[in-house]
Amino acid sequence: MATKAHLEGNKRYLEKLDHITIRVQGGTKEKIKARAQQKGMSLNAYIVDLIEKDMKTEEDT
Repeated sequence: MATKAHLEGNKRYLEKLDHITIRVQGGTKEKIKARAQQKGMSLNAYIVDLIEKDMKTEEDT
């Protein structure tokens, strides 16, 4: 069980993050999640990586 200090630390950490919600067609989340797992990444890390790569490509042109 997490201590009160641990929970407070988690809360402070999460407050520093921005949150984005996306909506996809049914079944799409599982396909994306499977691809992320193939690459050894979490769903969140995979999506962020794709966005960052796209933004870098855009900056390079």
